[in-house]
Amino acid sequence: MTLTKNKYYFEALDNYPYSLPDCLEALNYALSYDPEDADSLCLMGRIYSETLIDYEKAKLYFEEAMQYNVTNLNTPQYYIKCLLDNEDLEQAEKLIEYSLKIKGIDKSRLLMHKSLLFEIKFEYKKALEPLEEAKKFSYNKGMIDFLEERKKFLKLKIDADKPKKKSIKKKKETK
Repeated sequence: MTLTKNKYYFEALDNYPYSLPDCLEALNYALSYDPEDADSLCLMGRIYSETLIDYEKAKLYFEEAMQYNVTNLNTPQYYIKCLLDNEDLEQAEKLIEYSLKIKGIDKSRLLMHKSLLFEIKFEYKKALEPLEEAKKFSYNKGMIDFLEERKKFLKLKIDADKPKKKSIKKKKETK
């Protein structure tokens, strides 16, 4: 049964996101063989989160996947992104902290999400810290380049934010 379930899971993964009907058909077969498979549940969560933009339904699938396998390496990164997109910031922060303790997980990607969390909260300076830490866990040039670009982008936001604060102070002083 496991081989059949894996066959359908990989077929679904291969079809995502380009052929959703084929993806969903294979994914439903995989879940019928093993309704507790964390990877299949995670992929279903991704479909709801990334394609259908139904974050609440996606969260149900991600939560179920986490219940069945709390050390799954795939689920946390997609679940965190869903939480950030849905502005469930407190829950995302807790999941990031928990996930960073999972052995073998891509810490640079999680730290990138942590930076995004701070950016969403308009805490741009705090958002730079996880990017620096993420560089320590990055093992390819593409990721390091991406992190450097994110840092530049955040610094632009910090600089753009400074004049506004000064002009607000000046307005207060003139009153």
